[in-house]
Amino acid sequence: MTMELISMAADGATAASGLTGNLTMAIGGAGAALGVGMVGSKAVEAVGRNPGAFGNILTLGIIAMALAEGLGIIAYLGGL
Repeated sequence: MTMELISMAADGATAASGLTGNLTMAIGGAGAALGVGMVGSKAVEAVGRNPGAFGNILTLGIIAMALAEGLGIIAYLGGL
């Protein structure tokens, strides 16, 4: 009986750690998606105000989106 309880407790700890990893990946993915969306919307606004600066805005927007996606990838790898 005691060994069964210990085994059940160990299984519960494994399940809890899996839940924590999934939660981390979900929050990280949502944060990356929000970051990319905000960068994209602000880049469109900036180009609308100053069309001549399209090239510079595009470059900075791509760099900012890559950084936001990088944080999502780090959250994914941390959840594994």
